[in-house]
Amino acid sequence: MSTTTTCRPFTFPGPRLGGVSLIAGPLLLLTGTVLRLGVPFFFPDQLAAHHRQPALFGAAYALVLAGTVALWPGIAAVAARVGGTRPGWAVWGGALVTAGLFARAFHHGATTFAFALADADGPGAAVRAVGVYYAYPEWVASSLTAAVMLGWVVLATGCYLSGTLRLLPAVALALMSGLMIGVLKGSTWASAVQVAGLVVALVPLGVSMLREAGRPARGTVLLVLLFAAGSIVLGQLG
Repeated sequence: MSTTTTCRPFTFPGPRLGGVSLIAGPLLLLTGTVLRLGVPFFFPDQLAAHHRQPALFGAAYALVLAGTVALWPGIAAVAARVGGTRPGWAVWGGALVTAGLFARAFHHGATTFAFALADADGPGAAVRAVGVYYAYPEWVASSLTAAVMLGWVVLATGCYLSGTLRLLPAVALALMSGLMIGVLKGSTWASAVQVAGLVVALVPLGVSMLREAGRPARGTVLLVLLFAAGSIVLGQLG
């Protein structure tokens, strides 16, 4: 006598992690972007502003980095939805956007080092170092510029064709293709609009995913909070 076990299909990262990512990532990015408004865009002015207001600008750049890192599970979840009917658009859109997030995280690492150098030796030393960086023949992260620009358009097109997003949210998502990338690139009103488009497109989708998933077990929430707190403490201890 044979028995058949029916298993529900599993997709990574799942609706809960994907939903939280789609809400938290865009909101963190938008908050950090808005906090940097009012200062000229390029790195000498950004370093000078950080020297004047280290807490504000440190928090702004940290929020942008946190939003960038937080986005990847949501992008994977969106790609999984798109892939149900448009697998080619899902693979290319998800892969290109994720590669672009890696590039942005790399540049934020260099930005953090520039802030530390400015604190240690003054803004002038940091300006010179960043200027040398821009002339340095780095080719890995710089080669992802095309992914940064094209990824959001490809993913947005897949979202629209698959019915994951309607036309206006898909267009709002595609606006992210114009968001500038680089070390110590500040915020403009254009970049605020582009990141706001990300919020318009992805936050409602994240809320929908969480509603579909239902409430998580209390023990799961507690475990996640303890892990997050422990990670922060461990990171500060070095």
